[in-house]
Amino acid sequence: MSIAVPSTLRRWAIPGAVALAVIGGGVAVGAITNAADNTRPPRSAQDLLVDLQTAHVDGLQGTVVARADLGLPPLGVPSAGSADLSSLASGTHTLRVWYADPKQARVALLGTGGETDVITNGDDLWIWSSAKNTGTHAKLPAGGLAGLLGGAMMGGGMMGGAGAPSALPSGLPTDLPSGLLGGLTPESIAQMALSFLQQSTDVTTDSNASVAGRAADELTLTPRDTNSLIGSIVIDMDAEQHIPLRFAVLTRAGGAPAIEIAFSDISFTRPDVSQFTFNPPPGATVVEEPSSSGDAAAVPDAHTSGKPDLSGNPPFTISGTGWTSVVVVHLPDGFADSSGLGSVVGMLPPVSGDWGSGHLLQTRLVSVLITDDGRLLAGAVGPEQLYAAAKN
Repeated sequence: MSIAVPSTLRRWAIPGAVALAVIGGGVAVGAITNAADNTRPPRSAQDLLVDLQTAHVDGLQGTVVARADLGLPPLGVPSAGSADLSSLASGTHTLRVWYADPKQARVALLGTGGETDVITNGDDLWIWSSAKNTGTHAKLPAGGLAGLLGGAMMGGGMMGGAGAPSALPSGLPTDLPSGLLGGLTPESIAQMALSFLQQSTDVTTDSNASVAGRAADELTLTPRDTNSLIGSIVIDMDAEQHIPLRFAVLTRAGGAPAIEIAFSDISFTRPDVSQFTFNPPPGATVVEEPSSSGDAAAVPDAHTSGKPDLSGNPPFTISGTGWTSVVVVHLPDGFADSSGLGSVVGMLPPVSGDWGSGHLLQTRLVSVLITDDGRLLAGAVGPEQLYAAAKN
């Protein structure tokens, strides 16, 4: 959604989310799953989680249909059919995807008035708007986009570029006694994840799904806590390549999925290198983003600029557990005005209670409360759970 945030954050966060969803995390909206070859043996949830960890492809290209039906109030979000990346917050959109390895990926959001491309090639990140004839260029840290995002949601070995991933999560010491490490295999990690999930979640599988004409195994996670706005999360994984082809979030209230992203066609062929080479056309405006290497010039001095220092992460706490957890962020002084968030907050309905006062954003999937004393509370819960968290 185009909630006014600092321009640099907006340029990085939205494309990063698109790339994660479409390439790394197995996102995909829209393609209806049909009954597939029911002669395939059923797969357990543990089998599917192991497949996801160890999946690896040498390249892919295809078309993704993304749909969002969050029930957002009018906040100035561009309409469906726009090539503006913020329009992905609502409506139906078509994207083209190319992936060669963790350092070469491209996503093109197609619109009626042009397209917007997010391209990574080595340590170069380009965001190109054909409608605006403007390109934004930035240098990625070591590891490319995967390094920037810390490997989050990158689908295990799929993004690793060298076959199956290491049995050990990155960052663990390697000089521990071997007896402590022997159980950390993809199978045991999957079992631990399932044991954790099943404390709050019903986990089911179906081996008779089909997405983009390919046989798929479906994993469904259903929260047991009825206070969660999430009814279920559905992931369909390719039966051969084991990468996600479809991702959908359904609400407890029913109806169409709030979020659905799916390949409508996909080919596991490596794209030509030219897909990742970008040269701005003559007359284009090129914006060079400051280096993320810690250059002091990239972060304004709060004492001299008259604005608060927003370079650090705001402190936050978690209220509640599991699917009904509420994130409570304590915003820096002056954040709303300096980020432009204040104008958006003013468009939201005011609310008040024994917890205080503020403004509420309520959707089918998530609720957000911005209090007048400088807190932001968000969760996949109704307003009452936010108000209860705000009292603490």
